[in-house]
Amino acid sequence: MAWTNFPSGITSFGMPVFGGLPPTFGNVWFVDYSKGSDNFSGKSPKRPFKTLSTAHDACTTNNNDFILINGYAEVVETAMIDFTKSRVHVFGCNGFPPGLGYGAGARVTLGVTTAAADIATLKNTGVRNTFTGIKFSNSNTLATNLFTVAEAGEYTRYNNCEFYKGALLTTDLSAEVLLNGDSSQFYGCTFGDLVNEKGAAGIELPNVLLTREIVSGKVARDCSFVDCTFLRKAAHVDVCFVYGPNATDVERRLLFIRPVFWNCVLATADPADAVNFGAAQTAGDVLIIDHASINVTAVGGASLNIYVQGAVPTAGTTGKAVEVAA
Repeated sequence: MAWTNFPSGITSFGMPVFGGLPPTFGNVWFVDYSKGSDNFSGKSPKRPFKTLSTAHDACTTNNNDFILINGYAEVVETAMIDFTKSRVHVFGCNGFPPGLGYGAGARVTLGVTTAAADIATLKNTGVRNTFTGIKFSNSNTLATNLFTVAEAGEYTRYNNCEFYKGALLTTDLSAEVLLNGDSSQFYGCTFGDLVNEKGAAGIELPNVLLTREIVSGKVARDCSFVDCTFLRKAAHVDVCFVYGPNATDVERRLLFIRPVFWNCVLATADPADAVNFGAAQTAGDVLIIDHASINVTAVGGASLNIYVQGAVPTAGTTGKAVEVAA
């Protein structure tokens, strides 16, 4: 059966429909920061909500509701989005398919906040939520606002999303993503940027931080990254892309399939390791399959329970990109 149009105009917003119906059993909510109002119904493109947080609050948990974000104006939240509901699917309307996780017009950021509890733009603790084609950003200078996304849900899927952090560039253990999720999965996502130089001596400042239980009771368990790109402009060799300071930050497994670790050619330093820990992992293993890296000394720190699959499976040589000589 072919994709067909839907009377509400969903297809014009970039969301495919099947057999005349949206691909969900639940409700469909619309978010448009420029034209919307949180006093509107949010039930049509003509009466959209203004913010993602209001759309989340309107959803029914475990109902497979859809939230559609119009992809031309950044949604500015006034407080952290505390995404507690389950089986909610957030879709950035940037055209279809949703792209390679870079430069999405559907953007969500956190404005000025003074609340210490606002640790990120979005904190997810729901079950089986999905986020597709969205750029999450955070340029907040509040000292406790360390992350762009704090992922602490179960079986969450991020598809073709981008995670950007433009502040706290020398704050230790600040990151685009805090990963405390159970079976969280990232597909075709981009983390970080090549513009802002970050870090200093003794400052890890990774794209993905694995410190367990920053979200109470939550830990990175059975998580996966597939076809993801990790970007940094490192100010010091201590900067890395993925980091956990403790011996039990990974439970059971952490899997990377075809990751790209890219440090900008204009960076002051080359990171010593793409994936690193403060101690050998004792509760889980890390496996990196078919990776590539640029301007990075080694893919993983030695003797930390990091395994690399490749022609020469050693931390210092496998998958390192080499410039072609004339």
